Amino acid sequence: MYRSILAAIFSPFSRASLRSVNSYSTEATFETMPFKLHNLQTGPPTSAVINRDDAVEYYKQMQTIRRLETSAGNLYKEKIVRGFCHLYSGQEACAVGMKAAMRPQDNIISAYRVHGWTYLMGVSPKGVLAELTGRQSGCARGKGGSMHMYAPNFYGGNGIVGAQVPLGAGVALACQYKGNNGVCLALYGDGASNQGQVFEAYNMAHLWKLPCIFVCENNGYGMGTSADRSSSNTNYFQRGDVLPGIWVDGMDVVAVKLATDFAIDYVLKNGPLVMEVFTYRYSGHSMSDPGTSYRTRDEVQEVRQTRDPITSYKEKILTAGLATVDEIKKIDADIKKEVDEATKWAKADAEIGLPELTTDVYANNVAGDIRGSNPYSWLKHSTLNKAVNL
Repeated sequence: MYRSILAAIFSPFSRASLRSVNSYSTEATFETMPFKLHNLQTGPPTSAVINRDDAVEYYKQMQTIRRLETSAGNLYKEKIVRGFCHLYSGQEACAVGMKAAMRPQDNIISAYRVHGWTYLMGVSPKGVLAELTGRQSGCARGKGGSMHMYAPNFYGGNGIVGAQVPLGAGVALACQYKGNNGVCLALYGDGASNQGQVFEAYNMAHLWKLPCIFVCENNGYGMGTSADRSSSNTNYFQRGDVLPGIWVDGMDVVAVKLATDFAIDYVLKNGPLVMEVFTYRYSGHSMSDPGTSYRTRDEVQEVRQTRDPITSYKEKILTAGLATVDEIKKIDADIKKEVDEATKWAKADAEIGLPELTTDVYANNVAGDIRGSNPYSWLKHSTLNKAVNL
């Protein structure tokens, strides 16, 4: 299924025009695939001028996320990361493109495939991996783990399928109420797209004209079920009914940035919008899923070879003269070193003590002690404010 879709809609969009000083490119114009529109007269531009600093930064961010996920997968296999672990490998351009368009007052909320988002929103690789391993240097002091990471303006990592979508509408309502000109990007996958609460959130957001961008990260599979087996309409950007929608190539970081730029401007003026980023995940749904019982290895390999968001983008910036081969090699080596050191740190870091398990359950605890595992056990609550988002 996915291979036929890729063959039908994708062709190379790597042309770039250059502007250089002393034969050194300082910026380049990149073209993207056309966007598909729903209930919109005009959409995002299909070309963008990217300066050298931004171009290199996008590469660094995507490569760091890829390295983080590789480390997370290895730590899980070593049984140092326990519980659930959902990797983002293959989807890096989605997060990096959206973050590139976000302003300081904008917010994001997502499901549980969020290690990369946590890093982009300000947590160091050390803080991400320490959280994954349940250590005290983690962004939630090790109490959140893979599925519950947070940072300023980042409302998680949410474990209940689709539950983050109405929460995202609520964050957008807060932006509207406070008048801070902010928006909220509420991310969910194609597997969550049929949840009733998603459509309820669409409806309320439209009635109240909330500045909310509903982002469906369509990676082709909800757990082990392909999109065309689970959804009667796989054009997720059209499923907001009266809400406008945009389809974007989620393997192209520049395209995702252009679409998000457009979406932010639109929702601030008109109310909510649905954006589908068409992407792919290389791993299974989680680390407990080999990811090959419902798709072939050839399918995964074909995407890696033809549409990988990092290698294709690297070719573009090298062709455009925005970076050199030696510079890219150094960036790759530096990122590998940083993530390797963070991995060692996470393995050696200490866990929090038992008394800290009941700290910061509430931001403002007005009830005093909190109930334990039965009605007759009560635990002391205290506030440490050590987590990075406090």
